[in-house]
Amino acid sequence: MSQILLITSSPRVESYSTRVARRLAEKLGSRPGSHLTVRDLTRQPLPHIDDSFAVARNTPADLLTSAQKSALSLSDELLTELFAADILIIAAAMINFGIPSSLKAYIDYIVRPGVTFRYGANGPEGLVRGKQAYLVVARGGQYSQHPMQALNFQDTYLKAALGFIGITDVEVIAVEGIAFGPEVAEKALNAAHARVDDIAP
Repeated sequence: MSQILLITSSPRVESYSTRVARRLAEKLGSRPGSHLTVRDLTRQPLPHIDDSFAVARNTPADLLTSAQKSALSLSDELLTELFAADILIIAAAMINFGIPSSLKAYIDYIVRPGVTFRYGANGPEGLVRGKQAYLVVARGGQYSQHPMQALNFQDTYLKAALGFIGITDVEVIAVEGIAFGPEVAEKALNAAHARVDDIAP
């Protein structure tokens, strides 16, 4: 039995990243005993974190006030989904070399000291273990190789953030070059679909 969490974030209605990620999620979710949870960060955007959250996240649990617990309630909800999932699928468009701000807000809510990571004698330790993640990313250019590789702060950032909290089994499915015309975009989309079919026949 697999619990699958799909997170979509592209601002585009006709999004390549969302299309491929949904295909993967639906195929994995169709297996007997699987359950799919979807969080659409475009239709239901998260508020950006504020001072009350920043203070509360660094307050020991036994010292939290009622107001601080309320400030953490959305983060708690997101983390309940995350910890329950066996498979995490994140769909992200490249926006100005990075990820959509809605997805950055999500990361800000789930990277929490004492909950998803802690500092020990050997430095930071991720506390979200035993999960598999797929990053389905779409971008107008070719950023997986030089000369534009240095400007890829999309999947590189997501892998770093997930790795920090303990999710290190991460595969990237990229739909690249979609701004180079319909033929290139179609070829990239077909390649991504083929990879999905390899993962979930």
